[in-house]
Amino acid sequence: MLKDNIKHKYESNPLACGQAVLCMLSGLGFNEIFELVGTERETTLKDMFSAFDALNIGFEKTRQEASDKCDLPDVALLSLETPKCWHWSLYFKGKFYDPEYGVSDDFPPSARRFFWKLY
Repeated sequence: MLKDNIKHKYESNPLACGQAVLCMLSGLGFNEIFELVGTERETTLKDMFSAFDALNIGFEKTRQEASDKCDLPDVALLSLETPKCWHWSLYFKGKFYDPEYGVSDDFPPSARRFFWKLY
């Protein structure tokens, strides 16, 4: 189940962006999320979907492309092609909560942007 508000979390290591997003959405700590997803390293879309199921977070399995903030639903898992790599991020009610870049009003630096609606 989604929280009513989000507390930003930075990645605990440079490969834990997915886990940081899951921490923000659930309110759980990194160790609990590492145990849930089975890794402290990169997470796959399958890992994220399995964690959403385990955390009772609703999601749509259809990937959509976003070119602008107005393309996004109220809450979304973001997959961003950043200058370094593909990266998980979170959009929550008008703000971007990024595990690497912090909280902002616009997308973190990214060439391509995809999202999955969360509820």
